[in-house]
Amino acid sequence: MADADLDVVIRQLARQLHTGLMTRAKERRDRFNGLAAKAKGKETGDRFKMMAKATMEQATAAAKRLQMSADNVADSYARAMRLAASTPVTVKVEKKAKDEKPAKKVKAKKAKAKKAK
Repeated sequence: MADADLDVVIRQLARQLHTGLMTRAKERRDRFNGLAAKAKGKETGDRFKMMAKATMEQATAAAKRLQMSADNVADSYARAMRLAASTPVTVKVEKKAKDEKPAKKVKAKKAKAKKAK
C-alpha cells in the first residue's frame, strides 16, 4: 500500500466503513425483530418492527452519504494530483540588487555614525 495512490486508499477505507456500518445496522435490525417476535402485545411488536425498518433506512442513507463523500474526496484528490503533475514548474529568480541596496545603506549609516564620533 506504500505505492498506492491516496484516492485508491480513500475508496478502500470507505468500502470498509460501509461494510462495517451495514453489518452493525443489520445486527441492530435483527435485535429489534427479535424483540418484536418476543413482544407480548401487538402494539409493542409493531413498534419494534418499525424501529427495525427505520434503523435500516437510516443506516442505508448514512452509508450512501459516506460513500458519496469518499468518492468526492478521492476524485478531488486525483484531479489535484493530475493538475499538479501537468503544470510546469517555474523557478523564480530573485533580484540581488534589491537585497544588496538595503545592506549598503545600513553599512553606510554605520560608517557615518562612526565618523561623526
